[in-house]
Amino acid sequence: MYPRLQQRFRFWSGSTCGGFRLVDYPVGFRMERPSSATKGILFGVFDGHGGWACAQAVSERLLSYVAIAMMPRQSLEELEHCVEHGHPAPPVLQWYKHRGDVSYQKSASLYREQLRVFWQELLDHGEHGDGMSPAEAMDCAFKRLDTDISLEASSASFLRPAENCNTSHVLPHNPLLQVAFTGSTACVAHVGLEGIHVANAGDCRAVLGVQEEDGSWSALPLSRDHNAQNERELQRIRGRHPRSESSTVVVEDRLLGVLMPLRAFGDVSFKWSRELQAGVLQGLESGVDLDSLNMYQHTPPNYLTPPYLDAAPELLYHKLRPQDRFLILASDGLWDEMGSQQAVQLAPVTDKRLNLGQMQELLQKRSARAARPLDLNAATHLIRHALGISNHGELCHERLAAMLALPEQLARMYRDDITATVVYLNSELAKPSQHS
Repeated sequence: MYPRLQQRFRFWSGSTCGGFRLVDYPVGFRMERPSSATKGILFGVFDGHGGWACAQAVSERLLSYVAIAMMPRQSLEELEHCVEHGHPAPPVLQWYKHRGDVSYQKSASLYREQLRVFWQELLDHGEHGDGMSPAEAMDCAFKRLDTDISLEASSASFLRPAENCNTSHVLPHNPLLQVAFTGSTACVAHVGLEGIHVANAGDCRAVLGVQEEDGSWSALPLSRDHNAQNERELQRIRGRHPRSESSTVVVEDRLLGVLMPLRAFGDVSFKWSRELQAGVLQGLESGVDLDSLNMYQHTPPNYLTPPYLDAAPELLYHKLRPQDRFLILASDGLWDEMGSQQAVQLAPVTDKRLNLGQMQELLQKRSARAARPLDLNAATHLIRHALGISNHGELCHERLAAMLALPEQLARMYRDDITATVVYLNSELAKPSQHS
């Protein structure tokens, strides 16, 4: 990576889901992917609904699609040569996996094959010389991956399982079908030396922390939530369907009365025609317990003129300034509990550097339970406050412990899953260097 780029960023991530504990992810979290062609790093937050499968797949695949689209022709030719001759996989094909991540080896092989088809098509395109800009690449990648997810699922439903295989168990758990019928929102940022490009589809959010001249903090939104509170988004959705459906496209702030985000990956039950959905079900082996396939059988009410949903991202660019100090990317679970301004005011609290003696003293106090945890991870700090703030506006550790101890079946009744990443920016490098 470029030396100056290494000095530009420092970031932390964290998440909590179901009834599980807070998880800290320091530098090296899987959502980082260098983009050598544009001297930047890609960060992403992905929030699943209806299950985790789609969010898992999108988090593993989307940033690679973006990176491929930004690579110049020469780099793509070198990449194809490596794969064709069995050379070690280049970094863009190497996944950064946390030890707790779930992985499907068969799916991983398919994902790489589909990614290869993507770059081969780019090579066949005569105008792909220097690669796409970050904005063009993110727009292309979002749409292409969603298309691939749909095609993979429609093809997988017609694959016959092995002989003597219990189809009632295997088919409902086909990972390709799970990915397509569940859904995920995504917010991706390409942070470069001079600016930030953000691509958002759904209700995750990107917020910039700005330090004003008087030392106070202000929040600058770098994305817009795609939900029923966004009047512009409502007009976009309703404008794609006949006027006769104006009262049924969004019902009680949900798409067709079912789905909260108005843009998402997967969710093919909001995209496929009735005929295609029926064809997929018919492609499943006879003898399957249909009750176990209810997730594939559900068609939303008033389903008249599909598709009702897409994963086309909304794009925004912000030129970095010296006062821009950090970027927060987080799922809607965080924003349900606090506003953008509150999050920006909390994040700088953890922007501290401790020497070894201070760290040892802190660890000794914590081990002796003489002090409450001090969050060195900014994302964990945000999540802790989102879950633990009392009715009086103060952090209550008893409330936090109770929220994190809830069984997974009960947790969803009290809170949403939360994923957050905080990227600290080196303000001294806001202006591009002539020697970078």
